[in-house]
Amino acid sequence: MTIFQALLVSHETQRELSARLQESQPIEERQRVFEELKRELAAHETAEERFFYVPLMQYDEGMDLSRHAIAEHHEMDEMVETLEKTDPHAAEWQECMRKLVHKIEHHLKEEEDKFFPQAGEVLSEEEKQQLGTGYLAEFEQLRAKEEAL
Repeated sequence: MTIFQALLVSHETQRELSARLQESQPIEERQRVFEELKRELAAHETAEERFFYVPLMQYDEGMDLSRHAIAEHHEMDEMVETLEKTDPHAAEWQECMRKLVHKIEHHLKEEEDKFFPQAGEVLSEEEKQQLGTGYLAEFEQLRAKEEAL
C-alpha cells in the first residue's frame, strides 16, 4: 500500500466521524463520537507528519506544502483542545465543533487535490511504498495507545 492509499483510509474514517459528530444526539453520543474523532486525528496527524510531511521536506518542492499542512494540524489540535474545555451543552461547543469539521474537510480536500499530486511527482515508487508501510505501522501503534488512555 502506498502512502497515499494508506492516508486515504484514515481520511475516509475522519469524514465518517465528522458527519456522525454533526448529526449525533444526545450529548452522550456526541461525546463518544468526539472522543473517537479525537483519537483518529491524533494518531493520523502524528503518523502523517512523520511518514509523509517530514520526508517531503527533504525536497524543495515539498517544503511549503509540508509546513502548511503541519500548521493546519496545529490549528485542528487547538480546536480539539477548545472543545475539551468547553461545556458540550453550550452553543460555543457546537460552533467550535462546526469549525473543526469544516477545517478537517478543507484539509483533507487540499491534501488529496493538491498535496498528493505534488508529492507524487517528488517521491519515487519505492519511497511511496516504504512510507505507506511506515505510516500504517505507526498509525496502528498510535491508535492503540490513544485507545488505551
